[in-house]
Amino acid sequence: MRKNFYFIALFCLLLVSFGASAQGELSFEKGTHDFGTIAEGTQATYEFKVKNVGDQPVVIANVQPSCGCTTPDWTKTPILPGKTGVIKAVYNSTGRPGPFYKSIAVTTNGKTTDHTLYIKGDVGAKDLKNSYTQEQKIMSPRLAVGNTGYNFGKLEKGQKAVARFIIKNTGRQDLVVQGVQSKCKCVSYKVSKPALKAGEQAVLELTYIPLVLKEQIEQVTVLSNDIVMPNLRLTLKADVVEGTATKNTIREGK
Repeated sequence: MRKNFYFIALFCLLLVSFGASAQGELSFEKGTHDFGTIAEGTQATYEFKVKNVGDQPVVIANVQPSCGCTTPDWTKTPILPGKTGVIKAVYNSTGRPGPFYKSIAVTTNGKTTDHTLYIKGDVGAKDLKNSYTQEQKIMSPRLAVGNTGYNFGKLEKGQKAVARFIIKNTGRQDLVVQGVQSKCKCVSYKVSKPALKAGEQAVLELTYIPLVLKEQIEQVTVLSNDIVMPNLRLTLKADVVEGTATKNTIREGK
């Protein structure tokens, strides 16, 4: 009887020990991102990639930048073991010339609850391409793309659609896509590589959510550290129609 009690106690102790050690943990691909020199007025954007290297889901509870010049966004759903998430930082350089170095506090329920990320760079003139020397332009990274347009065809209003573009760095230094701009503010982006070395290719994904009916043509500006052509223009087209669910609701109302 005493022997059985000993084994039961040992088993319970192992369970408690396993429960205490089973915990999620986030691993960051990098802790600091350098935007380099950007033109004043640029919405410099970067996505920090994180991976759960633990054995329990991790929730990013909050992301708090050190100033109002940085707007954060992050993966809101639990990050499962072995899966990845992102923490997006958008730095508004309007009216902020000169160097910047900002911190971003990240709070999670993982083994390490508090993390700090950093973004830095230098805000130059609004028209940067005229302020560089010829030698600097020769050494600059260069953003090249095969096709500059994408036609989605027919899309339902509010439907998420993704356009993929192959981009290449034809310059001499590392190329970084810093963000995208569109008048509709309905386009977001993701790049398969955070930085492209000279000669490397990557996939640029533009996620488009149409909000207006009829034929739409969206001009998307891709911002990068290419000082010769920092603003690359891409065109997205779609024939936006009413969604099926909306039509059914209208029919039921009638």
